[in-house]
Amino acid sequence: MDSFTWVKSSRSGGSGDNCVEVALNVPGLVAVRDSKEPDGHRLTFAANDWHQFTSRLKSEPFDPA
Repeated sequence: MDSFTWVKSSRSGGSGDNCVEVALNVPGLVAVRDSKEPDGHRLTFAANDWHQFTSRLKSEPFDPA
């Protein structure tokens, strides 16, 4: 994961470190991490799965139940 280029979410505020960061520069994968813990746990997803997940978030109301 050293080759990942991390960027903060466009939805994250400009202040503080409470941000989600993603790396999109690895073909076929999307990696996600917490900016407060850059050396902590990271999640990786198949790029297509990530696209489906984010598309659904944008198109449907969130229901935590």
